[in-house]
Amino acid sequence: MDVYGPLDILQLLAHNRHLTLTLLSRTPHPVTTEPSSPLMNTHSSLFWPTLTPTHTFSSLPPSHQIDVLIVPGGPGARSPDLLPEITFIREIFPKLQYLITICTGSGIAAQSGVLDGRRATTNKAAWGPMTAMGPKVRWVAPARWVEDGKVWSSSGVTAGIDLMYEFLKQKYPNGTELAKRFGEITEYEPETDWRADPWSERFNVTVPVPEAMV
Repeated sequence: MDVYGPLDILQLLAHNRHLTLTLLSRTPHPVTTEPSSPLMNTHSSLFWPTLTPTHTFSSLPPSHQIDVLIVPGGPGARSPDLLPEITFIREIFPKLQYLITICTGSGIAAQSGVLDGRRATTNKAAWGPMTAMGPKVRWVAPARWVEDGKVWSSSGVTAGIDLMYEFLKQKYPNGTELAKRFGEITEYEPETDWRADPWSERFNVTVPVPEAMV
C-alpha cells in the first residue's frame, strides 16, 4: 500500500492531465515482497505480489525527467544493502521538484543526507530505527504527514494516501475539486489535519513540534 495507495490517486489524476509513471529499481527484474530469508517466512507462504520496473537506476535516459520521486517503505527499509537506492536519491534530489517518502521510506531517504536539517516524519511503530538513520533530520511527531519545502513525508502506510490527497490539492490546478471527486470515487474520506496522529500516542512517540509548524 505504500506504493499503490498514492499511485491510485495519481492514476485517477492521469485521466485529467498528462502524467508519466516511472517505476525504478536496481535491476529490471520484478521486485517481490517475498522475504529474502526462509527464517522470515516460517509458514512457507506463497503470497508475495511482484512489481515490474520500467527502468533501473543506471538505465534512466538523461532526457527522462522525473519531477516527483516517491520513496516507499516496508521491511526493505531496514536492509543493510541499500547503497544503490541511497546513492540514486542523493544524486537525483537536486533535479526534483518534490521528494515524497511514504512510511519507512523516510529512513531510506534520511540515509542519503537529503533530509538533513529538514522536518520529516515516519511510521511511529518503527520510530526508533528510522529516526536513528537520520540524526540530523528534524523528526516530527505527532504528525500524519509533514511538508518541508520540496520534501513531503508521511507516517505509516495508509498515511501516504492522506499525504497524496493533500499534495493533489496543493500542487495541481483544481486540486481541491479533484480530491473531493476522487474521494467520492474511492469512497475514502482523507484526513485533512496533518497533526491527526493517534499512532504517536499509541507508540508513545512525541517530540517538540517546531515553532514554524504550530
